[in-house]
Amino acid sequence: MNATISKLDEVKTGNWSGGTSPFKVEYGKIMMWLFLLSDAFTFTGFLVAYGAQRMFMQDTWPDPDVVFQSIPFITDTGAPLVFVGIMTFILIMSSVTMVLAVEAGHRNSKKEVVTWMILTIIGGLTFLGCQALEWTHLNHTGFWFGAIPDSYQGAQAMGATQFSSFFFAITGFHGFHVTVGITVNIIILLMTLSNVFERRGTYLMIEKVGLYWHFVDLVWVFVFTFFYLV
Repeated sequence: MNATISKLDEVKTGNWSGGTSPFKVEYGKIMMWLFLLSDAFTFTGFLVAYGAQRMFMQDTWPDPDVVFQSIPFITDTGAPLVFVGIMTFILIMSSVTMVLAVEAGHRNSKKEVVTWMILTIIGGLTFLGCQALEWTHLNHTGFWFGAIPDSYQGAQAMGATQFSSFFFAITGFHGFHVTVGITVNIIILLMTLSNVFERRGTYLMIEKVGLYWHFVDLVWVFVFTFFYLV
């Protein structure tokens, strides 16, 4: 009994008072991981629903090589998945620059943190710009939220309608996450320039934001696979 009371007193008085968790992970990072876990469930639900609908209508589902064969301002046909491949490369590279920003933060190198954060923000903005171009082109060709090109008829038209609805809903939801990430990255950049983290003596906040950014990039890998490759 005395040993049990002693253990309870130890927990109350010192081992974890809210600053550092029993798992030796900073509290804010645990909260970020929990948030990302819940967000992962949301994306999983969307993609599972998309996959189920596609399996149900696989004979009438649009061919990604046909739908995504354009490069805006260059060609409307004959280049399947080239443009989205460029988009994916840009987003992955922005994840690399975020890793470098976090690493620079561990070394308390403000100048390098600023450089890599700027490049990460530019990568995110470029990705969103590419996505806007792709959406504009799909709208031009007849694909839009729940709409279909005139060339699709009958059961094929129903498959195209389902495809366009899922595509714009899920990629739009992901684009919203990228927008949030860019906004937070800009705030972190301004805080870095204002020496906030210098005064705190730690750049841990950049690592937390980096977790979110890597999550956004990872989700895109699944979106890319489901919509463009399969």
